[in-house]
Amino acid sequence: MADTKLAFVVQRPPYKSENPKLAITHAIAYQTVEILLEEGETVTPTLCFIGDGVLACIKDQKAMDTYGITSTETHLKNALLVDLDVFVCKEDLERFGITEDKIVNADDMGADKRIQVVPYETIQAEMEAAKHVLFF
Repeated sequence: MADTKLAFVVQRPPYKSENPKLAITHAIAYQTVEILLEEGETVTPTLCFIGDGVLACIKDQKAMDTYGITSTETHLKNALLVDLDVFVCKEDLERFGITEDKIVNADDMGADKRIQVVPYETIQAEMEAAKHVLFF
């Protein structure tokens, strides 16, 4: 059984940029790829937020009110609904003074997955294990 690991790394903030949404959309899209794979092949994406990218994970942002764009929060909730692994760098959250209770969750939508706050070394291990690493 062949498993292709992909790492989508968001390092830019969501303000005036579509980068975080593009990363989330690409990571979610792995499910459509599975219909084209041979029997026993899988694709396993991981979505990682580092640096200024962790700002995309703060809940209750008013993107539509402020910038006239749809919320990254909704995209993140959809990623959790499809059981995508989402990691946020603990050190970067601490640098910004963001606590875990301020991070997006999809409990209101019935998701079983939650965003995982992890040390950078865990994200580094995910990137090293991935066949393809895509930076946003």
